[in-house]
Amino acid sequence: MGIKRVRQFVIQLTDTMREEDYIYVNKYLTSKETIIFRKLSKNDQKHCVRVAKGLENIIIEKCGDNYNKAEIIKYIRLGLLHDIGKSFKKVNVINKSVLVMLNSLTKGKLIKFVNIKSIDCYYNHGEKGYEMLKDQCDDKEFLQVIRYHHNRNYNNVAVKLLRDIDDKN
Repeated sequence: MGIKRVRQFVIQLTDTMREEDYIYVNKYLTSKETIIFRKLSKNDQKHCVRVAKGLENIIIEKCGDNYNKAEIIKYIRLGLLHDIGKSFKKVNVINKSVLVMLNSLTKGKLIKFVNIKSIDCYYNHGEKGYEMLKDQCDDKEFLQVIRYHHNRNYNNVAVKLLRDIDDKN
């Protein structure tokens, strides 16, 4: 776990949004969703692009020529939007790393401090993202994946796949 976190930290510091990333985002999100997406920090935007591309690649890999284009688009959109709840409180890379380490060291007891906006956003960004999208999206499963993507008790294929790719990025 330690090496994975160091790798993620280095990627967060060095990987930046590029013009082709914005083209990718605009290709799959509505104009309203793009506005919401752009409220994320640049690091979180790039993370979401990496997750979306990871989901796209794994589905194409698993399905070969039999992949369903609509299904791939749905997963790409999930990857792009899964962390939009983090737009409520932008947290820089250093502070985010501290939150992740404190959460690990306290075995999740950091949640007691949800009255602190950055901690609340860290723990509840799935719910916040769900709230942001629920009036714009009719796809209940899509919304539930956004809402529960960090909930280990929510057993859904889409949630598990998103969580796996999210954890790697």
